[in-house]
Amino acid sequence: MLSIKGHAQDDVLIDSNMIQLSGVVIAEDNLEPLPYTTIFDKTRRSGVIADFYGFFSLVTFPGDTIYFSYYGHKTSEYIVPDSLTDNRYSIIHMIQKDTLNLPEVDVYPWPSREDFARAFIEIDPYDDALRRAQRQLSGESLAFIAAKLDGDASLAYGFSRNVAMTKLYTNGQLPVNNLLNPYSWAKLIKDWKEGKLKRE
Repeated sequence: MLSIKGHAQDDVLIDSNMIQLSGVVIAEDNLEPLPYTTIFDKTRRSGVIADFYGFFSLVTFPGDTIYFSYYGHKTSEYIVPDSLTDNRYSIIHMIQKDTLNLPEVDVYPWPSREDFARAFIEIDPYDDALRRAQRQLSGESLAFIAAKLDGDASLAYGFSRNVAMTKLYTNGQLPVNNLLNPYSWAKLIKDWKEGKLKRE
């Protein structure tokens, strides 16, 4: 193979043996692209990182050893063929998933048997998670919390949009006044007769 070397204007060495190696890194089990895979040329001590779609491109030479590394997968290597006739080469590289079988681990909520026995004896069977949640989500608790909170941007935006829509709905007319609304008066009288307006 004929090798021609020269210098460009910025003093970068140019070699006709250079190969633009491009490709996509995919998982062996589901053929999905592996984003941000590390591709390292061990021979040249340089590397790149694949993009979100697993695509990569780097300059190599024939015979270079390329390492592909991705979290949760086995590091694999690829040797650039020395029989290439073109200076551009594309590959699809598959990486095998790395499955580890760890020993069984038992997790206990108490550090010792004595702590478990004490917690078991002192447990309140009626103070379960459901009753605690009901207390936290009661109307009084929510109203107390809501009274302490300021209006956020979404509430302010919703209020301003409601005002704008009301103005658009009554454009060219007098604004809506429920004092003159017969349906509101009928509902008030009905609630008064049914005793719904009594102070609790």
